[in-house]
Amino acid sequence: MNDFLLIFRRDFINKEDQPSPEQLQASIKPWQDWLGGIAAQDRLARPLQRWDGEGKVVRKDKNITNGPYAEIKESIGGLIFIKAVDYDEAVEIANGCPILELGGNVEIRMASTID
Repeated sequence: MNDFLLIFRRDFINKEDQPSPEQLQASIKPWQDWLGGIAAQDRLARPLQRWDGEGKVVRKDKNITNGPYAEIKESIGGLIFIKAVDYDEAVEIANGCPILELGGNVEIRMASTID
């Protein structure tokens, strides 16, 4: 079993693509159900982490800037670590993510350890 990072992204630039408050409210239960299903299968390695709107970017020239970052088209809405055998299984789990219904996407990365 491997750990995979699922990063939830949404387009926060185009106003017409933004979900309404009602759509956001209606999405809470599907998120709870989806995450509960992952946890029930003992596949949730870490719970949902919501980005708090703050952050730092460190560049090679030692320049450090504060977030959020208006230059990107998508914003990170949250992330979780899951347990899956391989990328195919991680994709299968990600396919049920409610963010897809709101026009978002899920980035999947294998979490590796340094030995």
